[in-house]
Amino acid sequence: MLIDAEQLIHYQRCRRRAFLDVHGDLSQRDAPNEYLLKLIQDSRANHRSVLFNQIFSQPEYPANDWDAGARATLELMQQGVDRIYQGVLLSEGDAGATFKSVPDLLVKQPGQSNFGDWLYVPMDIKLGKRPKLEYQVVTAFHTYVLAQVQGAWPEAAWLMLRERGVYSVDLWEVLPRMQEILDDCVQMLLQQEEPEVFIARSRCSLCHWLSHCHTLAQMDHHLSLLPGVTPSRYLQLQDLNLVTVKSLAEANPADLEPLPGFGRETAYKLVRQARSTLHNRALLIEEGLIPSEKSAGSNLVELPIYPPAEVLISAEIPTAPVELYFDIEAEPSMNVAYLHGVLVVDRVANSQVFHPLLAEKPADEILVWQEFLDLTARYPNAPIFHFCPYEVQTVERLAKLYGTPSHRVKPLLNRFVDLHERVTRLVTLPVESYALKPIARWLGFDWRDPSANGAQSICWYSQWLSTGDRTHLNSIVIYNEDDCRATHRIKDWLVGFLMESTSEHRAELA
Repeated sequence: MLIDAEQLIHYQRCRRRAFLDVHGDLSQRDAPNEYLLKLIQDSRANHRSVLFNQIFSQPEYPANDWDAGARATLELMQQGVDRIYQGVLLSEGDAGATFKSVPDLLVKQPGQSNFGDWLYVPMDIKLGKRPKLEYQVVTAFHTYVLAQVQGAWPEAAWLMLRERGVYSVDLWEVLPRMQEILDDCVQMLLQQEEPEVFIARSRCSLCHWLSHCHTLAQMDHHLSLLPGVTPSRYLQLQDLNLVTVKSLAEANPADLEPLPGFGRETAYKLVRQARSTLHNRALLIEEGLIPSEKSAGSNLVELPIYPPAEVLISAEIPTAPVELYFDIEAEPSMNVAYLHGVLVVDRVANSQVFHPLLAEKPADEILVWQEFLDLTARYPNAPIFHFCPYEVQTVERLAKLYGTPSHRVKPLLNRFVDLHERVTRLVTLPVESYALKPIARWLGFDWRDPSANGAQSICWYSQWLSTGDRTHLNSIVIYNEDDCRATHRIKDWLVGFLMESTSEHRAELA
């Protein structure tokens, strides 16, 4: 069995992926999405940038013939070449496992090894800007295999990070951690211990097993589909035999409070989330933990009652004659905001007009920024609704970048209303995530392109810059407009739901 650095990366992020890559049915994998392909292209471009003007050797061998690659690499090491790009290193592990290491660079250094008075040090070139622990573990893996090949341990191992430059890995600290991870990974693969499904959006979004695992999770109504159920909290719930949505919905939150990683607020949120999901209905935060049967002797604690709906809404979710709905599309690797989408909703005139303020080239960002300032200035009293903090953060960044006077920026920022913050604080919804799409889709809103998302928008913009094909720009604008309209749908629903639900609840209490 061949164990390589890529498997070690996947094992750290998701043990199940590492297992399925070896033992799974490959026909059940998703096709690579465009954003993943773009990341691969960006990584290759970063390699070319780092290696520009550097002299290096690269082993020649038939594709995927790792034994031939290892022999070719060994010959270069024996010759003492200064730098070897993506050399192949093989060593034998326990229980018949073979370790394959392909570090981006092997750099010759003074020292003693099987080759003479020199040895090699591994370096990995990463697109990321931070020395993530998973990167350091992989670099330690390269060091471990390299030591077996050259008969000597290098005293250093490096990461070449984008913008940050060379980062020296603390091998004394990372090597024991790497050995533990490697041993666990080998044992799991050799014993064919298939890990349980667990859906974690941040880790699963680019995985080619996502559809397969998500289908299984939905069939089992797995608790990982509930927002707030992290891997560590799931282990705690398992110990209490709370492994179904129904059992968690019927649990007493007070029993969960003492658990590590819970506390009162988290315990109540998780039980309330399970109840919302079980009954497929939205709950006011204040009513989420009140037993529907009002059973005698219940020791569930009611949370504080919010002010009357009219006061709450006017203060936090204002309805105005004119409202703006705002969404930004940006390219993080270029640090450019290329589209400011603004939906102007005029309730008096009963009209909706979408304004796509688009930078057709990155240098136009400043022009688009000024267009946004001018457009919002035309409606000085209109609240600006958005979803999540990114829009506010970007406005603050652009204002600083382009020297916008504070007397223009501060009043603008005071008009922003983050609907994500309001939703998550005021209601509980039967959704898998409190992102824009799951909430809007639960409300019946559909995107014209169901596959469109922020990552796809970044790909479209990159394709527009490289090809000049305006269909890519048109796709971005349609997607962004739908995001703005989805935000509008959520706002109107939230206002109506709060008005209706709090009125009903006050009537019940009366």
